[in-house]
Amino acid sequence: MELSPALHRIGNDIVAAYLIVAPEGLTLIDAGLPGMYADLERELDAIGRPIHDIKGVVLTHGDSDHVGFAERLRRDHGIPVFVHAADADRAQGGDKPKTAVGPMRLGPLLRFAAFGIRKGMRPQWLTEVVRLNEDTTLDLPGAPRVVAMPGHSPGSIALFSPAVRAVFVGDALTTRHVLTGRTGPGPAPFTDDPAEALASLARIADLDADWVLPGHGPAFRGSPAAAVSAVRGAARA
Repeated sequence: MELSPALHRIGNDIVAAYLIVAPEGLTLIDAGLPGMYADLERELDAIGRPIHDIKGVVLTHGDSDHVGFAERLRRDHGIPVFVHAADADRAQGGDKPKTAVGPMRLGPLLRFAAFGIRKGMRPQWLTEVVRLNEDTTLDLPGAPRVVAMPGHSPGSIALFSPAVRAVFVGDALTTRHVLTGRTGPGPAPFTDDPAEALASLARIADLDADWVLPGHGPAFRGSPAAAVSAVRGAARA
C-alpha cells in the first residue's frame, strides 16, 4: 500500500511493516509475521523492485510479530537485520516477561487471532543480528535515525527518517488496539513497563514529521506532537 511514493506499508491495520523506497535501494522497517513475506513480494512487484534492493531490515523491537520473516531475508538473501542491543536476545528467542493483558473485546481478539493463524504466529527467531545503539543514523536508504523508546521492551526504538518525513514507532504506541479494537493513538498492549513507555514518547514529540507509523493500526497522518498528545489523553481516560 502506497502512503507516498517513497513510503509503503506492508500488511494491514492488524499488523504492519513499512518500506522506505529510494533510488539507491529500500529499507524495511519491521517484518510482521512470517506469512507476510508474500505481502512483501506483492508490494515489491507493484513498485517494480527486486528483493535484493532491500539493503537492511530494522526492527523496532524483538517481539515475534515484528521479527516475522526477517530471518528468511537474512538467511536466503544476506540482508542484514538490525535491532537494538537491549532487544537482541529477545529477537533471537530469549525470554520475554509476562505482561498484564488488560481489557479486551471478543471481536477484535478473534480478528487478531485469525490473522495470526493465517500469517503464521509461530516465530522464526533470528540467528544473527546487527546490534544498534540509540542516536545512530543508519547508512541505509532514507537515513533513518535511531531514537531509544524503552518501555514496551527494553530495546524498543523509533526510527525517524526526514527523507520521508516519517517516524516509525513500532509498539511505542498503537492506533488500533488489537485486543479492544479502539482506534486512534493510544498505549499499546503487552507493554513491559507502561509508565516508561509513556515517558519515552517525549523523545519523538518534537520531531518534524508528517507521518507516525505504528506496528498495529492505521498510519497516523499528522505531527508526532499530535500523536503523543492523543496517547497521553487516552492513557488518562
